[in-house]
Amino acid sequence: MAAERGASVNTLDAYRRDLTDFAGFMARRGRPIEAADAKNIRDHLADLSGRGRTPATRARRLSVIRRFFGFLFAEGARDDDPAQGIDSPKLGRPLPKYLGEAEVERLIAEARRVPGPGGARLTALVEVLYATGLRVSELVGLRLSSVSRDGQMLLVRGKGGKERMVPLGDPARDAVAAYLEARAGFIAAGRASPFLFPSPARAGHLTRVAFAGALKDLAVAAGLDAKRVSPHVLRHSFASHLLAHGADLRSLQQMLGHADISTTQIYTHVLEQRLKNLVESSHPLASRSGNSH
Repeated sequence: MAAERGASVNTLDAYRRDLTDFAGFMARRGRPIEAADAKNIRDHLADLSGRGRTPATRARRLSVIRRFFGFLFAEGARDDDPAQGIDSPKLGRPLPKYLGEAEVERLIAEARRVPGPGGARLTALVEVLYATGLRVSELVGLRLSSVSRDGQMLLVRGKGGKERMVPLGDPARDAVAAYLEARAGFIAAGRASPFLFPSPARAGHLTRVAFAGALKDLAVAAGLDAKRVSPHVLRHSFASHLLAHGADLRSLQQMLGHADISTTQIYTHVLEQRLKNLVESSHPLASRSGNSH
């Protein structure tokens, strides 16, 4: 996963946790994980269901197990692949949760009211996230060199080490410029940092957890339900609002860093509403009054 797919540390951790859980399941049955058969895998999925795991979680676990046994088969460690032919749990397609435009504006306005360097950093984080729709790991891990010389573009390293260019609008650009004047205050004296949002944390940059917590506090201050606000919800808000204002799916796919447009299509609920509004406002028979014809 690390060498061939360029998987991130977070992805590797998730795979490790899932396989460790399956290994524990197999150990309780007196067998090593690499000796599992199709029945063991189905029993494990049933056990997960009994533990209240969602279909999405069970589908992800099966995907991890398939990769594991596919690897063993390809390397000649097994002469069969027991995960083949096991159907994934049926998934619903829940609509992505997102904030209304006015709610995002309230969130940003509240960030701008936070004083000092902390306020400048928080404003830059929220503005950049809403302006670009970055994944939270991409956002906090941005390097100082990611910002183009004119401040109009970000070079983002996404999943699998793939790079993409994402434009920054004026508000985000101004917020980053204001934050850069205060950035040195987040670095220990005599030290340097390659990160746009440096931190004393082990990673060297602001952590996902720290930013998510700051965003929750900001939501409360802005009078929003903190349960509805997270970095991922702001990513969804970026995508939904962009489509609502006329963006096309292909452009959105590129900005979000989706490898497959089918992932981007979760936002088609916005397109459907836009098309409905377009027909209702523009079709000559959509809003007939008694004297139209």
